[in-house]
Amino acid sequence: MSKPLDGVTVVEFGQYIAGPLTAMALADLGADVIKVESPAGDAARSAGEFGASIFHATNRGKRSVVVDLKADAGRRAARELIGRADVVVQNMRPGLMERFGLGADELRTADPGLVYLTISGFGDRPGDGRPRAGLDIAAQAESGLMSLNGEADRDPMRVGFAVVDVTTGHLAAQAILAALLGRERSGNGAHITLSLLEVAVHLQCVEWCQYFSTGRVPSRTGNGQASVAPAADLIRTKDGHMVLSAYQGNHWRVLCSVIGREDLADDTRFATIQARVRHRPELLHVLDSAFGHMTTDNAVGLLLDNGLVAGAVRTLDQVVEDPRVRALEMFPQTDPNASDTNGGPGRFARLPYTFQSDAMSAANGAPRLGEHSADVLGPLGY
Repeated sequence: MSKPLDGVTVVEFGQYIAGPLTAMALADLGADVIKVESPAGDAARSAGEFGASIFHATNRGKRSVVVDLKADAGRRAARELIGRADVVVQNMRPGLMERFGLGADELRTADPGLVYLTISGFGDRPGDGRPRAGLDIAAQAESGLMSLNGEADRDPMRVGFAVVDVTTGHLAAQAILAALLGRERSGNGAHITLSLLEVAVHLQCVEWCQYFSTGRVPSRTGNGQASVAPAADLIRTKDGHMVLSAYQGNHWRVLCSVIGREDLADDTRFATIQARVRHRPELLHVLDSAFGHMTTDNAVGLLLDNGLVAGAVRTLDQVVEDPRVRALEMFPQTDPNASDTNGGPGRFARLPYTFQSDAMSAANGAPRLGEHSADVLGPLGY
């Protein structure tokens, strides 16, 4: 069956995660994505084991073309490719595409229907006057996100994966889909801009509302939530950890009953949400003692059976084997009939949504550097 973006051509000038992931999401939806790489390739290709994981995770299902944008012929070839495309995705250093004559204004003057996406680290509006390369960790730091992550009495911590880069890729793909729909209605494309900083700020939309409402600057609280308890608190079990939430009055009483401590429901230290927040260390000691003799699965099952919110803290190898994750088919195989996996892992984490009208299908692996140069550029006379 056809996919939603069959017939849409995307030309990507991407590095590392945010730009390539944007284009890969469109490829998974059916677009023909042509990845334009320098003779050295996407920088992730040469960044060791970590870089290889980045590349295979964000470049599945594309065609790779080597073009030297420093040469006249390379820039001419790039313009010809874009002239046959619906979408351009780029997250190059600020100003670089303009110096190559491939900036949004110039290209969209020639083709007003073109959808052109620019991802930057810190935006292109007047600020401190310094064009900056964008990295996830800098956006986490300067957006306030790191200030909220970690234990109250410890240093700020980054989120343990490139959360801003990945979120940027998906929000960028969302914006492109909206622009393509708008073009169907008006005939006009768009120049879409977004930055890692804007995305990192937006990710904290709830915290901003709280700050603007109260004037209080949120601070790190570890796993627990600052104003309610128990809520998202980490509880030790016999073989690991779980999180639970039971801060509403009726839920708190149910939890007390489940652990055989009905007396705690009216204990002055724990009788109200505010009291439980003030006495959180004592509360956690009680809960650790109550569940410390139970396995994680048994403890979570007991809480769920009583209508409470709980979740086991799992490692990646445990997640892969979780029956619910397996039922969702989150990790399909790369299509062995399309091409070899070019050194990739053979499995991938699919997009987090499915179209019920279309069966799950495996995807091509990430391309070798320049693997499709002849196929793509040959018909153009190169």
